Amino acid sequence: MPTPSTPCCRETDTTTPLSARILRFQAASQARQVVKKVSPRKQNFDTAFFARYARRPFWERYARATAHALEMEPVYLVDDELLVGMLYQLSRDPDGYQRDEATWAPYDVGRQAATRLAQSGIDPFLASGGAPGHIGWRWDMVLELGVEGIMARIRRLLAVTQDPKAKRLYRGALILWRSVLRWNQRHIAALKAQLETAPDHDQPRLRQLIEICSRVPRFPARTFHEAVQSFHLQHLAVMFENPYGGNSPGRLDYFLWPYLERDIADGATTWQQAKDLIDELFIRFEERLHPADGWVESVIVGGTHPDGRTAVNPLSNMMIHSIMALKQTHPVVYPRIGKAAPAEFVELCARYLVHGENRAQIYNDDACIPAIVKSGTPAADAAMYMAGGCMEISAQGMNCDLNFARIHNVAKTFELVLNGGMDLRTGKRQASLEHDLTGYDSFEALYAAFENELLREYTQIVRSLDIASKCYAEFRPCYLLSSLVGDCLERGREQQDGGARYHEYGFAPLGITSVADALTAIKRAVFVDRKVTASELLDALRSNYQDAENLRRMLRALPKYGMENADADAMCNRVMNSVCNLSRQPKARFGGQLKPMIFNFVWTPSVSATLGARADGARAGDLIGHGMTPQGFAMTRGITAAMNSCAALDCSCVSGGAATMWDMDHEWITVDLMRALLAAFVAGNGMIFQGNTTAVADIIKARENPDAYPDLIVRVGGFSARFVTLEPALQDEIINRRRHAG
Repeated sequence: MPTPSTPCCRETDTTTPLSARILRFQAASQARQVVKKVSPRKQNFDTAFFARYARRPFWERYARATAHALEMEPVYLVDDELLVGMLYQLSRDPDGYQRDEATWAPYDVGRQAATRLAQSGIDPFLASGGAPGHIGWRWDMVLELGVEGIMARIRRLLAVTQDPKAKRLYRGALILWRSVLRWNQRHIAALKAQLETAPDHDQPRLRQLIEICSRVPRFPARTFHEAVQSFHLQHLAVMFENPYGGNSPGRLDYFLWPYLERDIADGATTWQQAKDLIDELFIRFEERLHPADGWVESVIVGGTHPDGRTAVNPLSNMMIHSIMALKQTHPVVYPRIGKAAPAEFVELCARYLVHGENRAQIYNDDACIPAIVKSGTPAADAAMYMAGGCMEISAQGMNCDLNFARIHNVAKTFELVLNGGMDLRTGKRQASLEHDLTGYDSFEALYAAFENELLREYTQIVRSLDIASKCYAEFRPCYLLSSLVGDCLERGREQQDGGARYHEYGFAPLGITSVADALTAIKRAVFVDRKVTASELLDALRSNYQDAENLRRMLRALPKYGMENADADAMCNRVMNSVCNLSRQPKARFGGQLKPMIFNFVWTPSVSATLGARADGARAGDLIGHGMTPQGFAMTRGITAAMNSCAALDCSCVSGGAATMWDMDHEWITVDLMRALLAAFVAGNGMIFQGNTTAVADIIKARENPDAYPDLIVRVGGFSARFVTLEPALQDEIINRRRHAG
């Protein structure tokens, strides 16, 4: 674990430029990115699963087939490298190979889950989701113990257990960890073969790599270089077993800093050498994941120790400087700050937001940690939170890998309640509801019906995700991952089978601010001022405000969340808390719960397109707001008023994080202004801050002439992407966002 010493960067040089070696390495990496890669993974797995190990019990068959595929994965060595190992996440199958889907179907976790869901009686409208990923693991154990140390621990547990499930977990884990060592040994053999013909000037580098790879990850890391290499290879191996988006390194600076601190103190390395390793590591992320900008692997820097002290250290700063200089989309580097963060680090975060090409996303520990604690997580675990991909908060290495499993269209739920279960876009009945708006004699009766429908839907969502969880535990055991997730080894259970400390299913409720503004309008116009009857409002909504423009404008002019109006802000707070608190009532397997994480990712256009006209004055298909950001049309009084509305919310119910999106006018925003905005955001207990600072004119030019702007990066929602790669609807959404200029 990191030592108590965590100096800031004032006395260190973490801003050194990209070295000549790194510039060469990056150029070569970019050339490799455009070459389509082939991986025999699936072919080797199937050969082992259906032939070599066909007579073994399923758990062993699966473990040995995965191990065989990893051991046979290609070994890549490249010029100028000081780290070793590469897996291309988006490789294609070899020519001529095609999986026999009919033969694989009985073991396909997705098909099995779909079949069981279809037989469950759960409303199909609510039975989607269940995608795994979006977590981190305690890879620091590999650095501290080495693979041999982890295997020794597993052998001790295996020797004393009589539990059949535990035995399967331990034996499967031993099979997989041995395959990691064999794959590493293939890299050593390749390095030795290259050394035999290498020119004299390159032999010292190769000898150094042979020495390092002979040490780690088999044994504990002793130096910073060994620690980075050990992290890198284990990350590739665990990602090979668990090739799912959002699985991430997490607190990279936190776990690596003790090794660098010791090396610097001993004179064993320099800041430039350390930054070269970080630069190379980040370039490898980009090469491995290119061109999938939406495949997000997050590095979380800064934050706090479990005892509350700041954990910001020179590596925190170095990693931000590195990603800013490299101008790439992988990995995402997201700082954690708070009132205790050093001023120099906050200043760097402000510069990152303004000059980081729209890649920054800032977490506020002062808001996030209390929310995690309130959900039932001890403070020491909560302090170890990370983002699993885009922004999905969880305590690192403690959650099952349904940490983000699905979205939920809250705005659609409210539409159904207003219309007696009828979907305005399809005309079909989606829910069995007794009344439409005309059947409620008070606003509170309407709100109670909304809450009742939310609870019904969340109960079914938990049931559907429980089915997915059971299928993952049965058909996709994760032996490496479970070895590094607490408390799987102690409990003798795979991470989806009750092993993970927290069995939480993350979900993204979308359209909360839209519902809040609609409820504010209905309360005022229908129940208080009686400017319109319930029947008249429903007629207008069902006709998409055809022949009702005056009514639409009247509704639009009513107070909205984001205008610093106490009633509108209170309504938004009420809706948000209803969603979050009701979602936690239905209990999942192993005492788990749904975990709300409020963000939009790429779904703003698609979710908005499913909505009919809304009582806030929006027409059918009009865009909803991002996360807990006020809707664009509501932010008419400037960013200060909008942020003050956000500060009126009690986000302590949002244990998975509440995102906000603040796009700035490029001619207005400065580092000084951004620092002030960030300070106000933290003081107001905002949770997650992000946004664009690129000129809209440049983004429009990129849409019109994409070949001239291949590398223009924009903030989408929880991640950044090359603008020209985005779908047209998403491009339009980004262009049309409100740009704040005071």
